[in-house]
Amino acid sequence: MEALKPRVNAMQFPYGLANFEAIAEDGLYYIDRTDRIHAMEEAGRQLLLLRPRRFGKSLWLSTLENYYDLAKADRFEELFGTLKIGQNPTPLHNRYVVMKWNFSVVEVLGDANAIRRSLYNHLNSEIRAVALKYRHWLTSEVLINEDDGLASFRSLLAAIEESGRRLYLFIDEYDNFANEVLVSVQQGNKRYDDLVGGEGVIKTLFKVIKDAIEGRGLERVFITGVTPVVMADITSGYNVIRDISRKPEFDDLCGFHEEEVSETLERIADACDLSAEKRQEALAMMRTFYNGYNFSLREERGLVYNPTLALYFFDHFQGRCDYPDRMLDSNLAMDRNRIEYVGRLPHGQALVEAALEPEEPILIDELEDRFGVQMMLKTPKDHGFLASLLYYFGVLTYVGRTPQGKKALVVPNLVVRKLYAERMREELLPGYEVSREREQVCDRFYSYGELEPLAEFIERRLLPVFDNRDLRWSNELTLKTAFLTALFNDSAYIMDSETAIDKGYGDLSMIVRPDMRQYQLLDHLLEFKYIPLKELGLTSEKLAEVSREELRKLPRVQQKLAEADAQLAGYRETLEKSYGPKLKLRTHALVGIGLTRLAW
Repeated sequence: MEALKPRVNAMQFPYGLANFEAIAEDGLYYIDRTDRIHAMEEAGRQLLLLRPRRFGKSLWLSTLENYYDLAKADRFEELFGTLKIGQNPTPLHNRYVVMKWNFSVVEVLGDANAIRRSLYNHLNSEIRAVALKYRHWLTSEVLINEDDGLASFRSLLAAIEESGRRLYLFIDEYDNFANEVLVSVQQGNKRYDDLVGGEGVIKTLFKVIKDAIEGRGLERVFITGVTPVVMADITSGYNVIRDISRKPEFDDLCGFHEEEVSETLERIADACDLSAEKRQEALAMMRTFYNGYNFSLREERGLVYNPTLALYFFDHFQGRCDYPDRMLDSNLAMDRNRIEYVGRLPHGQALVEAALEPEEPILIDELEDRFGVQMMLKTPKDHGFLASLLYYFGVLTYVGRTPQGKKALVVPNLVVRKLYAERMREELLPGYEVSREREQVCDRFYSYGELEPLAEFIERRLLPVFDNRDLRWSNELTLKTAFLTALFNDSAYIMDSETAIDKGYGDLSMIVRPDMRQYQLLDHLLEFKYIPLKELGLTSEKLAEVSREELRKLPRVQQKLAEADAQLAGYRETLEKSYGPKLKLRTHALVGIGLTRLAW
């Protein structure tokens, strides 16, 4: 780690801050997308923007809230003067009474009645705040009904309409508490149906919003969320919303482009007086861990970085002139719950396991956007429903089309692959004793290259589990998934990274992170080969009786090991040219016989 030093004119990053007013007042770091406001106004009066959790949705909503707020008309130049929209504003700026509902603060504990009470409390709190803030513009009293937040909302609308004004309603994370209810293990589906189905409170709420925008004081609505599931389930109550999530003009609304990331890193590197190599290294790290999201389903639009994770990295990098130990912000680790939820659905676990393999993308005909929870809970005809759900959660992303026109989805980056690996590890290697044993054999492998304890552990603990699962493959990919599940360690390694090694080199690459080379860690490259049991004419029972030495002497096994060793020799030469003397590479050839035994 380079020595710490005070820096002059350091940038201030709003990590964890989604308040546009505070960012503007304090001159904090802000990527300007305000020129898209023109396109948003043309897109419609009721808009829905879907993005994964912690992807900058709330900050964009806050930007719009400040832009349209009539109470901040005298501060327009202060807040927006230096931004693109400040140079070319729309006629609608500062024209509305604005109100925001944030459904992420609604409690999900308890039954449907308890959730309804929490929702009404939130609505009433926001309605009181609006009535107080705009008291000089409103000409009649707003009546608060403590037992019915929707009645309070109607009273506010009447007061706004009587004053000759119009309301712009912002709803942040519209599906958050419904999704939290849905993914809960205990009675989640029933509680979800109580809220969303029939005359549930969510469906009723959106009926009221639909009615209000038809000439009853409400003029515009902007909603953010993660998935379209809830919206699909309330279609009959609110079928006028326009989803702009995949429109090309909004694909980077809540993401950073690589050139923006690179420019910011350059400014930090200048202040830290870092070498050219260190600058390139930092960008490669961020690309590997944080880039990879495509929201337009168009390859020509390119990829964007997760903005929350980018800010997390910038803030740490500027403060210490080095990388964070943990590349995954702990606030995003909760997304593992979403993967777990999909894994509990019919055929979901097979899809989760398949997603770990980057060379075998998940193929779907179309991205589903009008599916409800009942369609997910029933056994689907294909995995399109589940893959689409993982896409909306941000743990799969679009990478292109096959020659047959199917859409290909893959895990976007290394921090998301970590979520899959940890989910798989918890599923397949449960319990303290097993977890401790895995740590011990992996540590010996990381530091000393001891393959035998690791391979024996995987043969004994993981292969029997994989042999009994609903997998779409049974070959080298299965072996790679087993080893990746056991070995995944992004605190020390860049695992399977295209930036670390050219695509196609090695089944599983583990390149030591640049900031971890000072420790006793080896680089590793593993190559897997597979032999079906029928090729050897052995049953699983007979194979279990064969010693390890006898396995290695089988001609077919020796042939496969020789093939793997030859490939590894070529890969080693390429890697040594790329990394030079700092590389401490160990190569490992393994052959799987069925999903029963391993030879090396």
